[in-house]
Amino acid sequence: MGRPYRGSRLSAFYSETAPDISKLDSAFQLQEYISAMVRLDPHDVERIVAIPEKKDDGAVDEPCWIYEQLRRLAQDLTYPLLVSLQQECTRQTCPEMKAGEWLYLCVAHGSSGAMEHCCAIDYIVHTLDSATALLNSPRAFPSRLSIPPSSHRHFPSLARRLGRIFAHAYHHHRALFAAAEAESALYARFLALSKRFELVPGDFLVIPTAAGEQDVGRSLAPAAVKDGEPSTSGSGSAPKMGRSRTDTMYLS
Repeated sequence: MGRPYRGSRLSAFYSETAPDISKLDSAFQLQEYISAMVRLDPHDVERIVAIPEKKDDGAVDEPCWIYEQLRRLAQDLTYPLLVSLQQECTRQTCPEMKAGEWLYLCVAHGSSGAMEHCCAIDYIVHTLDSATALLNSPRAFPSRLSIPPSSHRHFPSLARRLGRIFAHAYHHHRALFAAAEAESALYARFLALSKRFELVPGDFLVIPTAAGEQDVGRSLAPAAVKDGEPSTSGSGSAPKMGRSRTDTMYLS
């Protein structure tokens, strides 16, 4: 992978094998390496999130690796998932940001930090905007080459909030979620990253795993939303509102 010259063929520009990270002559070699691995096979998520070994320059810094992975996740969430959601997830179909039994409040309204109800699509856009702002904040992350220890606390918060986008799509827009996942395997990558570096506790991962999907899915069924309307039980009882969860990403 190098400079694209006029007349170059795409097949000659991108390598068909995994790059040697030690040979990437760039200040942002981690970003370039992750991009190359995603391009090779987006479904090989364990390989994408695994820290590569450098042959000459020592080990890759783990906080820098997590930072670049979260940065790439925030970018990749825009397509195909968010683009697809914008066609179906509206203020009318999803007036609240819910995922199964969870109701999430938005902190992006006003300057006082007050948490308010927000429709799902606005919450998702606000979350991506705030995540991008935090990842590019010179106060939180003054350098992409060395992450100060005081900034490590942002990683779990970033991962939890990005995970809510997947959770809403899974529970309330299952077909769109499945189509996006078949193309990009982005949630599988998010899950592999979260588990490998312990970014998100298990009880915050509200999407059932493949092994226990039926059992967990039945336990969440009373709070599921279909076609934008809360479902009710057979007895006609009111839908379960569940608990609300909030947490803030600080830019200082």
